[in-house]
Amino acid sequence: MKIAIISDVHNNLANLKKVLDYCAKNEIKKIICCGDLANMETLDFLNDNFSGVIYYTFGNMDDGQMTDVIWHPERIRQSAEKSKDLTTCRYKNTFIFKKFGEVEIEKNPAKPDGRGTRRIAFVHYPDKARELCESGKYDFVFHGHTHKPWSSEASAKETAGSNKCIILNPGNIANEIYPPTFAVWEIDNDKFDLIRINNLK
Repeated sequence: MKIAIISDVHNNLANLKKVLDYCAKNEIKKIICCGDLANMETLDFLNDNFSGVIYYTFGNMDDGQMTDVIWHPERIRQSAEKSKDLTTCRYKNTFIFKKFGEVEIEKNPAKPDGRGTRRIAFVHYPDKARELCESGKYDFVFHGHTHKPWSSEASAKETAGSNKCIILNPGNIANEIYPPTFAVWEIDNDKFDLIRINNLK
C-alpha cells in the first residue's frame, strides 16, 4: 500500500491535479495533507478529484474562511455526537484535524495483526512535529510550512521511552520558495520517494 504525503498547496490547482493524477495512476488510496490548502475551493477540488481517504490538518493559511465553514457550530455538534471530539470533523471524504492529526496505519490491512501498525502524526509546523516525535508515541511525524523537503530522525525523550521516530517534510505543491514536490510512502518497506511535480505531465 502507498500513501501520498502533501503540504502547502496554496491554491495551486494545476499542480494539485498533477499530484492527484499521479495517485490515480499508481493506485494510491490515501493522502495525508500537512496544511495550507488555503481555501474551501481547494479543499473541494481535492475531494472532487480524489475518491480515497484524505487526512488533513490546518496550517497558518487555513485560518479564516475554512475555519468558519468547517468548524461551524452545527457541523461541530454533529461531529461531536459521533466522535465526542471537538478537534476533528469530517468533510466529504476528508478527516480534518484542527491542530494536529494522528492515525494508525496497518502495514497489511487485509491481515491486520497489530505488529505491523504504524503510528502516525501530522502537523503543519516543524517545531510541533519535533515535539510530537519526541513524545515517544509515534513512528513517523509529517509536517510542512517551510516548503523544503526534508527528513530526519529523533529519539523520544528519556521519560517517554526509547522509540525512534522519523520526521518528514514532503515539500510544497505551490511551487513557492522551493520547486514543488510531494512524498510517496510505501508502507510494506517504509520507503519514501520524493516526487518532483515539475517532472510530471
